[in-house]
Amino acid sequence: MGLKKAIQPAVILSIIFFWGTAVFGSETGKIIGWGQQVVGVSLARGYTAIAAGGYYSLGLKSNGSILGWGDNYDSQCNIPWPNSDFEVVAAGTFHCLGLKSDGSIVGWGWDGYEQCDVPSPNEGFAKIAAGYGHSLGLKSDGSIVAWGLNGNNQCNVPEPNSGFVAVAAGRYHSLGLKSNGSIIAWGSNTYGQCDVPEPNSGFVAIAAGSYHSLGLKSDGTVVAWGRDNYGQSTEPESATGFVAIAAGANHSLGLKSDGSVAAWGRNDYGQCNVPSPNSGFAAIAGGDFHSLGLKTDGSIAAWGGNSDGQCNVPWPNRNFAAIKSGEQHGLGLRTDGSIAAWGENGDGQCDVPSPNSGFAAIAAGEQHSLGLKSGGSVAAWGSNSDGQCSVPSPNTGFTAIAGGGRHSLGLKSGGSVAAWGDNSYGQCDVPETNSDFIAVAAGEGHSLGLKSDGSIVAWGDNGYGQCDVPEPNSGFIAIAAGGRHSLGLKSDGSITAWGDNNDGQCDVPEPNSGFEAIAAGEAHSLGLKSDGSIAAWGDNGYGQCDVPLPNSGFLAIAAGKEQSMGVKSIGGEISGDGSVDFADYAILAGYWLNTNCAERGDCGGADSEPDGDVDGADLKVLADNWLEGK
Repeated sequence: MGLKKAIQPAVILSIIFFWGTAVFGSETGKIIGWGQQVVGVSLARGYTAIAAGGYYSLGLKSNGSILGWGDNYDSQCNIPWPNSDFEVVAAGTFHCLGLKSDGSIVGWGWDGYEQCDVPSPNEGFAKIAAGYGHSLGLKSDGSIVAWGLNGNNQCNVPEPNSGFVAVAAGRYHSLGLKSNGSIIAWGSNTYGQCDVPEPNSGFVAIAAGSYHSLGLKSDGTVVAWGRDNYGQSTEPESATGFVAIAAGANHSLGLKSDGSVAAWGRNDYGQCNVPSPNSGFAAIAGGDFHSLGLKTDGSIAAWGGNSDGQCNVPWPNRNFAAIKSGEQHGLGLRTDGSIAAWGENGDGQCDVPSPNSGFAAIAAGEQHSLGLKSGGSVAAWGSNSDGQCSVPSPNTGFTAIAGGGRHSLGLKSGGSVAAWGDNSYGQCDVPETNSDFIAVAAGEGHSLGLKSDGSIVAWGDNGYGQCDVPEPNSGFIAIAAGGRHSLGLKSDGSITAWGDNNDGQCDVPEPNSGFEAIAAGEAHSLGLKSDGSIAAWGDNGYGQCDVPLPNSGFLAIAAGKEQSMGVKSIGGEISGDGSVDFADYAILAGYWLNTNCAERGDCGGADSEPDGDVDGADLKVLADNWLEGK
């Protein structure tokens, strides 16, 4: 088994530790995630429009296709086929709208109020807007069509229904901009979000938050009204020079004529902290707790809450050697020994402790995280409700780690296993003799240990037979523990699965051969093949078994509660000289320049870093740009 594919099994993590380095071979890659959480979408170039939903994001590409990332609980990131010919995109709390070039609207995502069911005739639309449970479509004749939830009359467009040039949808209210510059508002008015301030004239753009509204005047000033509990309706001191506006749930955004973005209102998730450099923006969008900015070069910047990956994998998405997934959070280990974390952070499971360096392995539990340092100590963070982050003393000599539901495992250099945290099912009671282990895995309430003789020892919750290792219990080289099922990888490349099989998570697909790594989620399973493809089986309620195409080039895998991830190869040795060096950077830099020259006429400058010199560092910058866009 080559090191390239062997970065996943815990047995290899021990070898890496003994080597004393966090560099996992020459081939690393970017993270791609699918299922309930979609991450790893490239935001580097080619976008023409953006939209921010409740906990997800949408980007419209120049080729008319839409990409979605973040929360996918209601399939809001699964764009309906054919994913082409879109000209406008809108994101509601849990549903999406796309306007086609032929004037028709496509709706997808949560449809509890039929907000995705566009009324007939579905034609002649020019603009769209999506709220919590209702949708708006502006016709080319200036009339508005509204459908979906109407409990607050948000779909009852006031008469005369004509002369509109723009629409916006809040949680339970709607806005329409007339050609004469006035705003019409209807629906819920609990916080005065429909009381347009006088003079109601001179408006050129509108935006609606959950319970507040924004209007942009022709003189570049912003007017805000409605709920102001976070200051979202308190215009900034310099509320002039704006050319566009956007509203999140409880925060507001304004795009200045100089390409900078101003943000105000709720900021507990950093949704108002515009990333540097705050320049070069062409469009803005606000979600429930996050914000998006489209740059003039076609790239997207995302900031704020990232509980569902709506701001994507922390940039740059490359140089990852290992990944792990908790219940709703993800971890990625970079070759420089640092950890990137994203997703649900209610218990601090994404707050990697300082110094974020020197890590050689990672593990994720339900709501906690573990990092193994190259010196043999374990760092633990996140929920400590059952002591799962209280690493027992002495915190030394560890060579591998695993995170379970609310318990943790650590493999010592002498072959013994340390276990701590929740012990309700005896999952921390390591059987005697506690020796000769070479790998560990932790499920929701059970634990697995791989012995040096190729046998597996299992303990803890056995309500579904997840601890009953099938015979012959020999020849195993890697293990994985899911919610209530277990996986073992044999030296012949086959997978053995046992335990709960209610969702088919133990039905390994044929041909059961050629596997090099395994991962187990709550009720689904993954297997990485020697050809770089992934086999997935079990619960597929959120698409966690639908591996994105092309299903090739994967280096590592991870499975969470209802999501899956893979590290996909990018870059590496391509020049043919046998090493990863500036020769490879030069080739990738050429790809970048050729692509951008052809697509946008942007051929870049010589000193791309910039450090004042034209040298190899500039090649690396352009190469990185290419990799980020792949």
